[in-house]
Amino acid sequence: MDLESRNSSLQSELDSATPTSLSRRNQDPASWLPRSPARHILQSHRSPITCVAFHPIFSSLASGSEDTTLKIWDWELGELERTVKGHTKAVLDCDFGGPRGGTLLASCSSDLTIKLWDPSDEYKNIRTLPGHDHSVSAVRFVPSGAAGSPASGNLLVSASRDKSLRIWDVSTGYCVKTLRGHADWVRDVAPSFDGRWLLSAGNDQTARLWDASSGEVKAVFLGHEHVIECCSFPPAVSYGHLATLAGLKKPPPPSSSGEFLATGSRDKSIKLWDSRGTLIKTLVGHDNWVRALVFHPGGKYLLSVGDDKTIRCWDLSQEGKCVKTLDDAHGHFVSCLRWAPGMIKGPAVATNGDIGKKDDPGGQETIRCVIATGSVDLNVRVFAT
Repeated sequence: MDLESRNSSLQSELDSATPTSLSRRNQDPASWLPRSPARHILQSHRSPITCVAFHPIFSSLASGSEDTTLKIWDWELGELERTVKGHTKAVLDCDFGGPRGGTLLASCSSDLTIKLWDPSDEYKNIRTLPGHDHSVSAVRFVPSGAAGSPASGNLLVSASRDKSLRIWDVSTGYCVKTLRGHADWVRDVAPSFDGRWLLSAGNDQTARLWDASSGEVKAVFLGHEHVIECCSFPPAVSYGHLATLAGLKKPPPPSSSGEFLATGSRDKSIKLWDSRGTLIKTLVGHDNWVRALVFHPGGKYLLSVGDDKTIRCWDLSQEGKCVKTLDDAHGHFVSCLRWAPGMIKGPAVATNGDIGKKDDPGGQETIRCVIATGSVDLNVRVFAT
């Protein structure tokens, strides 16, 4: 009977589907959502996975773990490329970015350091940034310039259990600014697409919006009832949906950054805010801590993962309704989630290792329908079309 019902449901799926070639062509990347099963399950780490990050150009995916290593995978082939060793304690976060045409991998750890690795030179450790007084929990490259080109920028921001954020110049290795204001462990940090704003969140149950150049706090977000684990800025294409949710007559201009933001907390909720600190919407559905958030580059959805082992997709055009849940996306807590960056196409041909400039944030970027998640179950999973 089980087989019969499974058979009939598959048959109805086939009946309602177009031939693959057509459906592939018709599938709008802006409405793509991950589905089970994962395309690849990447196994090699010996301890829980804490972070994943995609290379901006190549099909490389980095994952970091409590086993002190970073692993580099080819996410298209599902193969391990190399293991990167250097940290002496758990790796807590990693990110690709850096100067134009010279992509670096940054990682941070409970060993109090941030390390920079060169993907073009077999991931050699080219610099170690000491300075934090406690575990470094998050690290992100800061995009520079109004063009918002994701591949440019010498700045890196880190968040630490020493209650501070630090901004680093990766070309010199110097800390250029220290941001203080949080009363406890800073768990996460996210830069806006033009690098003007930084968003941080942590154990003091607040999120803070910082002016990256002056280091001033622009707004403090109060409302969560537990540690805030993660925070994220939406892309400008989301402004229309978020403005409607916020009751605004018209959305902010797409060139304006840091207009809205999202936070995810151990209180099991996700909150959407405007940049002044006004709560727009609380998304309830996770049965456990919310661990990571990412906005769909198409602008319509927000994806979240948590300790309830699920991936959830929230539709911003339907007042933030949860429209899809991947139950048991992993066998244990899901700790991290990233979306593969878009490929830049169009007339902007790469010259001298220079990535084509995008003059507006919604430039000539194609959406890649690929996400990666990592978990306490020691697996990295890649969901892709």
